[in-house]
Amino acid sequence: MEVINEKAILAGVNLGQEEDFDYSMEELANLTKACNVEVVGVITQNMQRVNPSHYIGTGKVQELLALIAEKDANLVIFNDELSPSQIRNLEKDLDCKVIDRTVLILDIFAERAKTREAQLQVQVAELQYMLPRLIGLGASLGRQSGGVGTRNKGAGEKKLELDRRRIEEKIHILNKELETLVAQRKIQRKLRKKNEIPVVSLVGYTNAGKSTMMNAMLEIFMPESEKQVFEKDMLFATLETSVRKIQLPENKSFLLTDTVGFVSKLPHHLVKAFRSTLEEVAESDLLIHVVDFSNPEYRKMIDITNKTLEDIGVKGIPMIYAYNKADQTDLDIPLVMGDTIYLSAKQKMGVHELTDMIKSHLFANYVDCKLLIPYDKGHIVSYLNEVAHVKATSYEENGTLLKVSCKESDAEKFKQYKVR
Repeated sequence: MEVINEKAILAGVNLGQEEDFDYSMEELANLTKACNVEVVGVITQNMQRVNPSHYIGTGKVQELLALIAEKDANLVIFNDELSPSQIRNLEKDLDCKVIDRTVLILDIFAERAKTREAQLQVQVAELQYMLPRLIGLGASLGRQSGGVGTRNKGAGEKKLELDRRRIEEKIHILNKELETLVAQRKIQRKLRKKNEIPVVSLVGYTNAGKSTMMNAMLEIFMPESEKQVFEKDMLFATLETSVRKIQLPENKSFLLTDTVGFVSKLPHHLVKAFRSTLEEVAESDLLIHVVDFSNPEYRKMIDITNKTLEDIGVKGIPMIYAYNKADQTDLDIPLVMGDTIYLSAKQKMGVHELTDMIKSHLFANYVDCKLLIPYDKGHIVSYLNEVAHVKATSYEENGTLLKVSCKESDAEKFKQYKVR
């Protein structure tokens, strides 16, 4: 089968002098490359409002037509979501395939989704995007003759209506399956809460190094573990929410969650579809905002991530800013300043310092105490050895004397055994 080499021209409209316009066009180029499509040209226009029929002005349509011919392009990608009529008019006038930023991101997500939940979420987002865009041309609008699926409404039902109904039914079926998976995850979250294991979530822009950060922690603290997560230098390498338990010395542990990365203008269908995945973030005890400090646009990436977190209802959770890839700058790392750290996950420089910062947030309510546990209460000694940091143990006449650092709740639970 012949493989069509796609050559794309990127088109964008700068409405009212947006200050982030150049950056979003650069990001569109990166997204296009992530789909293995070659960018052969870029066309932009400053406008106060978009042209309702073609999105760009009629003069620009002619300019675009000339550029398609000159560059031998076979695809035009617009930087914003287009309406069904805009796509139809553009394809007719340009005689070329036209897609928008949303379709591009949906394609990347569809290609990268590995787990059943991620695949379902992407499928739902794709179908919801398609629904208002069902354009019946030519034979598609012809009257249906009899056959399966036409009995109830008679032979006059249009194929377009049939397609619409099929898509709505498919969305309903996929959402039912998703609900089951979401319910399972809620049960898992309840269990974690019951076990009182704190949850730390890695959040940030796509390709900032969240998965590398998780793997670095696993290698340092859990060298026997074979639970590395997939990492690659590409946009949206991680679509699945991976949860790993990090067991620290001193009997302290937490769950580390790796989440899907963010990007500007993330399609609302996707945000909606991935809401259940992102709920993991909303229930965290601490967020690690991973930033690609080597990227000159890192401040914009921080703003986009914070805005997306706000949009999905994540607020009031303590946050550590981890400026990753700082080994590619002139900074002497690791460098810790309050709740900010400059580090390199790949070189494992600063991972211990980051872990200390995590500990100071999660285990601030630990207290030191001395407990004399009677010999017939051996199960309490076993419990404390499992969940607390036992600093010293001695066997006295009346029982086992423990010097421990433990949660306030455990100190309260066993206060009758406290000794001065």
